[in-house]
Amino acid sequence: MKKKGTFQSIFSFAAECRTKMFLSVICAVVSVLGGLVPYLGVYQIILLFFKGTPEVQSILAWAAVCVTGYIVKLVFYGISTTFSHMSAYQILESIRLALTDKLMRAPLGTVLSKTAGGLKSIFVDRVKTIELPLGHLIPEGISNLLLPVCVFIYMISIDWRIALASLACIPPGALVYAIMMRNYNSQYARFMESSRHVNSVIVEYVEGIHVIKAFNQSSSSYEKFTRAVGDFKDFTLDWFRSTWGLMNLGNAILPSTLLGILPVGMLLYIYGALTPAELTLCMILSMSIVGPVSWFTTAVNDFKSIQYAINDVNQLMELPELPEEKENVCLEHYTVVLEDVSFAYNDRDGDVLRNISLHLPQGSFTALVGPSGGGKSTVARLIARFWDVRDGSISIGGVDIRKIPLSQLADTVSFVTQDNFLFNCSLLENIRLGKPSATDEEVFEAARAAQCEHFISHLEKGWDTTAGEAGGKLSGGERQRIAIARAILKNAPVVILDEATAFTDPENEAQLQRSIAALTEGKTLLVIAHRLSTIQNADRIVVLEKGQITAEGTQQELLECCALYRDMWQAHVGARCWAAGKEMKGELTDA
Repeated sequence: MKKKGTFQSIFSFAAECRTKMFLSVICAVVSVLGGLVPYLGVYQIILLFFKGTPEVQSILAWAAVCVTGYIVKLVFYGISTTFSHMSAYQILESIRLALTDKLMRAPLGTVLSKTAGGLKSIFVDRVKTIELPLGHLIPEGISNLLLPVCVFIYMISIDWRIALASLACIPPGALVYAIMMRNYNSQYARFMESSRHVNSVIVEYVEGIHVIKAFNQSSSSYEKFTRAVGDFKDFTLDWFRSTWGLMNLGNAILPSTLLGILPVGMLLYIYGALTPAELTLCMILSMSIVGPVSWFTTAVNDFKSIQYAINDVNQLMELPELPEEKENVCLEHYTVVLEDVSFAYNDRDGDVLRNISLHLPQGSFTALVGPSGGGKSTVARLIARFWDVRDGSISIGGVDIRKIPLSQLADTVSFVTQDNFLFNCSLLENIRLGKPSATDEEVFEAARAAQCEHFISHLEKGWDTTAGEAGGKLSGGERQRIAIARAILKNAPVVILDEATAFTDPENEAQLQRSIAALTEGKTLLVIAHRLSTIQNADRIVVLEKGQITAEGTQQELLECCALYRDMWQAHVGARCWAAGKEMKGELTDA
């Protein structure tokens, strides 16, 4: 597939603002034409003086023409800039919404392979770099391109030789800039890569600050942070220093239009080809192209920043998507079936699951247990279609989940993990995410069922308390209960709990188990747990080891016939007894 060019990619996001962009172009053209009027007025005033008949009334009339033209230039330039900035921000919004939609449709594993710093850099920094150049590109680009063209054409109408003389400084200036920018692309690529690295290190340092402090690694981690920032600074300054000499030389040559105009103009005047008024006007006009020519030297860098930003955006936009059906399907029941499912995250690390077959009848309680790394969470995420299986199939209600639209599947499956993300809004609204149309009373009922009401009532602002960034104001157990309340409110027919009770306090475990029972009544329930006491009453327990099912049955059956499960149960019981002994010892010590 042929890749889109930079501006073709930008305009593909400009569907909602093309009218504003067109108006911006029209106003920019009017602004340029208005800017030429003062030159015409000045020329007429010069003629009056050279003719020796400068009447005050005529001078004032032409001065008024100049002022009018200048006002037209300013007004229409302002309108053009307003429209172009409105278009730029609309394009930025469209790009960010498109990127968000793409991440929602891409396989979760593909998204997780991107670093948080890299994604933040694209969503925030790279996209933001488009706004300023794009907002000024239309009005300034058109005026800086159209004005020199109009001036050059007008000077040709006076004398083609003086017109060419006005461009005498451009070839040597362009040569200097060409030499300076001979390795510009490779240097800019290194600059952008260094910038991405700094972003990633900053995000890693900030997100991991609690771990750094807890393990007293502040010195080494801060050293990594400062080294990344220092390397970025050194590279940037070295690159700039290597170009300063040539840049200053180019900036000195390009504005020197009079170096060509004066000698050629004087010769033409001597030989009678130019009048004094025409020579004076050509000198003035030649200086008017200095600004536009200089603008193009900075526009190169702006264009390159846009180009890299769009390239980064396109890389995300080209991520593979999960194939999706458009029409909702009819699910007659909510039995979940996995048939000979095999899956690998990538080709390098081998299969995570091998020929897994599971049958989760509607209304049943199935538990997945086994050593860490056995593939339990992978099974849960495949049912929610975070990825597509490599081999085999997964169905709900007899329909392959690949045939179910993603929105319908999301409504069908509730997924609660131990790493529950809360948004920085009120606890009430965090729970309401499970069902945006829910009334306050429905939210309160779900919170009571999840044992949230007690700790929320002790908060200063109660239900209006904000959860903090990523739920940072709450404990792990409190975040889990909010997430379970959200799932209760959603009331999906298939519920997956992936270590959802990991942070539950022992004194609240019984209550939370009752709330989970209320959540899962009549639903297809899959629970992944290391705390085997939470799943001992499951209808069926499946033992997963190294990506394969090694045993399945009830608690009693597995204790009798599965050595691995028996060892896990004994280790769990021993740990609970040890914890209880420690707690009792603490109470006796306090007494």
